[in-house]
Amino acid sequence: MKITEDIKYIGVNDHEIDMFEGMYQVPGGMAYNSYMIVDEKIAIMDTVDENFTCEWLANIEKILGNRNPDYLIVHHMEPDHSANIVNLQKKYPEIVIVASEKAFVMMNHFFGSDFTEKRIAVSDGDMLSLGKHKLVFASALMVHWPEVIVTYDSTDKVLFSADGFGKFGALNVEEEWKSEARRYYFGIVGKYGISVQKLLAKLKAWDIQTICPLHGPVLSENVNYYIDLYDIWSRYQPEEEGVLIAYTSIYGNTKKAATYLAERLKEKGCAKVVMRDLSRCDISETVAEAFRYSKLVLATTTYNTMIFPFMREFISWLTERNFCNRMVGFIENGSWMPTAAKHMQEMFQNSKEIIFAEPFVKLMSALNKESCEQIEQLAEELCKK
Repeated sequence: MKITEDIKYIGVNDHEIDMFEGMYQVPGGMAYNSYMIVDEKIAIMDTVDENFTCEWLANIEKILGNRNPDYLIVHHMEPDHSANIVNLQKKYPEIVIVASEKAFVMMNHFFGSDFTEKRIAVSDGDMLSLGKHKLVFASALMVHWPEVIVTYDSTDKVLFSADGFGKFGALNVEEEWKSEARRYYFGIVGKYGISVQKLLAKLKAWDIQTICPLHGPVLSENVNYYIDLYDIWSRYQPEEEGVLIAYTSIYGNTKKAATYLAERLKEKGCAKVVMRDLSRCDISETVAEAFRYSKLVLATTTYNTMIFPFMREFISWLTERNFCNRMVGFIENGSWMPTAAKHMQEMFQNSKEIIFAEPFVKLMSALNKESCEQIEQLAEELCKK
């Protein structure tokens, strides 16, 4: 695949993987992206997962012909991108590795070598000339590791963005970018919104026409659309008005309460109402939806005097990723001593700009006239602009 006249795609698709990082379901597989800039000097941008060494090296050889690469630029040290640094260096011993100082420390941890003889350490504003192509580097500290850099090719106006702007899914699978990019962002990068904001501020100095991430497709049309989404996500602002109702239910009564609330919200004109059963859904998808919408309702049972485990895990995922700037409502169920709402609220005690919708709905085993009235009042509160 040709990105520009001089920039070639040399990455691979992984359809063997079922769980990315051992926790994210990826039915569409994964892409491990790598690129080559062919100029007076040749730069390879990142390596790929160790399971695809031979395929990746063959992609390189096909483009190089009789030439040798001059530089390997390492943007990020996670093994799905860095695993073949040593293999490439063995094949092309004269290659010079370009990375941040922290990345070389990590190379020593991973490979027992920091490549002292053949290396260039770069930081903000440093430049590398390949001939016609001038590469400018910027630190992307904690997006989402501390060694990350990004590279801007000022000649072709291409940003090599490391894990930023990536998504789940192989490149030969047709699927919408935004939903899987949102799930990827909030699953993996979401905790580091302040760091993403700092990087976005740096990107304003560059005229970016194309974004080449380490996962997902090359983005070359309406680049500002993707940058604007990253701005919204990293400021933890809702993408759109809507209510996500996330529930757990043991015998079905809590589900009935959640369903009744959804019906009342729709009747009152709420434009978007989404229900998710936390015991059965993909938690990473539901976390992404919680960040997508402006309002969240959590409905669960008291369990061992605390919270049903799937609900507790879901809230932990949210708070770990700095969930904020939202309205949150609660529905609790307990046959003799409902305490779930209190414990759920406590889990958000360090979350900023959370408005708790009143009333907290209380079920004593099943819906009755009183709890239905509370749901009616909660629906009124959630439907306010």
